[in-house]
Amino acid sequence: MSAELTWFKSSHSDSSGGACLEVAHSPHHTDAEATVHLRDSKLGVRSPCFGVPVSAWAAFLGYVAHDGV
Repeated sequence: MSAELTWFKSSHSDSSGGACLEVAHSPHHTDAEATVHLRDSKLGVRSPCFGVPVSAWAAFLGYVAHDGV
């Protein structure tokens, strides 16, 4: 799965130990909502990854932005 995705990493994630999540978006499929995939930037391709619906990701980002978490 992850080999076909294009992963994006925050500029805050660097080689000096500042690790972040990497995010990839899957294309919208006719039978399912588009998915946002997440993995640990420290592990890269060796990292387990999981996906959430775009609507759940948007709700999470809204919560973080609103509550300053």
